[in-house]
Amino acid sequence: MRSDIIKKGFEKTPHRSLLRATGLKDDDFSKPFIGIANSHIDIIPGHFFLQEYGKIIKEAIREAGGVPFEFNTIGVDDGIAMGHDGMLYSLPSRELIADSIETVMNAHKLDALICIPNCDKIVPGMLMGALRVNVPTIFISGGAMKAGHAKDGKPLDLSSAFEAVGKKVRGEISDEDLYDIECNACPGAGSCSGMFTANSMNTLCEAMGVALPGNGTVLALTEERKNMLKTAAKRIVEIALDETYNFKNILNRDAVHNAFVIDMAMGGSTNTVLHMLAIAREADVDFNLSSLNQIGQDVAHIAKISPSLSTVHMEDIHRAGGVSAVIKEISKRGSVFKSNALTVTGETIGERVKSSEIKDDTIIRKIETPFSQTGGLAVLYGNIAEEGAIVKTAAITPEMRKFKGSAVCFDSQDDAIRGIMDGKIKEGNVVVIRYEGPKGGPGMQEMLSPTSLIMGMGLGSSVALITDGRFSGATRGASIGHVSPEAAEGGLIALLKDGDIIELDVDEKTLNAVLSDSEIQERKRNFVPVKKEIKSKWLKRYSLLVSNASNGAVLKTEL
Repeated sequence: MRSDIIKKGFEKTPHRSLLRATGLKDDDFSKPFIGIANSHIDIIPGHFFLQEYGKIIKEAIREAGGVPFEFNTIGVDDGIAMGHDGMLYSLPSRELIADSIETVMNAHKLDALICIPNCDKIVPGMLMGALRVNVPTIFISGGAMKAGHAKDGKPLDLSSAFEAVGKKVRGEISDEDLYDIECNACPGAGSCSGMFTANSMNTLCEAMGVALPGNGTVLALTEERKNMLKTAAKRIVEIALDETYNFKNILNRDAVHNAFVIDMAMGGSTNTVLHMLAIAREADVDFNLSSLNQIGQDVAHIAKISPSLSTVHMEDIHRAGGVSAVIKEISKRGSVFKSNALTVTGETIGERVKSSEIKDDTIIRKIETPFSQTGGLAVLYGNIAEEGAIVKTAAITPEMRKFKGSAVCFDSQDDAIRGIMDGKIKEGNVVVIRYEGPKGGPGMQEMLSPTSLIMGMGLGSSVALITDGRFSGATRGASIGHVSPEAAEGGLIALLKDGDIIELDVDEKTLNAVLSDSEIQERKRNFVPVKKEIKSKWLKRYSLLVSNASNGAVLKTEL
């Protein structure tokens, strides 16, 4: 056992003495030591109940013959951190989470790992940390939130609450209506009910085989979810000492490919691209961002989930057959899905989904009648995005897939929010929000507030937005993020001026400013980057080490 390093031999007498102080007995030293990385935190709706999940898992591990050791990671709720400088800490928290898992697991030489994430950066942070440790590992998320409903029965979710602010600005809804949405959009425990970042990553864990079937769609605090906890606990003890299930043997090149395939099929959050690039690097998988467009051409978009111009939520996907049904259906299109990839439950992913079926083809479409013949995400290139930019095509109305407009530029998200609310944005504009990339933010803020204001103010079909920042999974509309190089690196997005004409073509995968090469070179010669004062020591270190979004915003290990 890996844990023999801390428990075997006479020279480990002090180590065993300390372990006995935690309650271990003689026979425990012959059992596998299982780490439980719990992301319990009271302020996040998807996490405040995870302490109880930890208790269930620990008891099940003991019954199965293992010794559990639970520890915690931090967490940031992107929705609560949104729209103020708290969002600067969200993406950097991914690195702290990965570091904490690596630290605890390697310092104590634990044999295997169960991760209990649910929301925002916590899932990818745990995946990255688990890859560094590379022991048998199972992911079991907290579960999805139920969809909310307004007093008139209309389905609601987090994006409804953000967009309601824009409607209130326009005078389209009353204070009473706004309060009704506030109280009912997020009705209880779980990761927000649509295909936002949390549920996108939790479904991708299924696609990669690192989680049990249902991980992305089974609701929180249900008996079905509690039974999954027990199953995962029993299974981790079974595989704890089997190197076949070391994490990099599961989360490998095929798993990364399969994650992007299902991301395309289900129209996941643009954040998944940022995180999967970072995860691929930890898995020693060389994945080029440009290859994402080829996957998109090969994969049909068969599940349209809120906020992608849909009122479908995760509970509906579960009822319609879940992620397994999506995998089985998408696998019918040639060899686009790698069905022979191994899963933590012992079978291949193809064997796992063999008996699955679509139970409601209005929710999960058949491959013959998809929402779109191509995937729900795309990488755009052009003089504004020489290294790429990401757009959630599944959330764009048809008239905005090809768009030309005049730039209105802001050097921060806060300035953009004020500008939008003050009426500076008109039909035919392209909102440019810059110096919000990983380095320039620092921390690459999400832009749900400005995008929701645009939608709520009725401009979603006539205004585009581009940024070197990123978007919440709740974002919809012609919102192009992750522009690389970012403004802080001197990318063209930093050189744009109010009134510049910007052309967007989603189908051609292009994003360009209508500027001559000579004009661009002239602007570069006179360019002086905006320098933000960074008071936080942690964020200052982060800005010095972080790469841009096209590289997954990973931290450099060498200067």
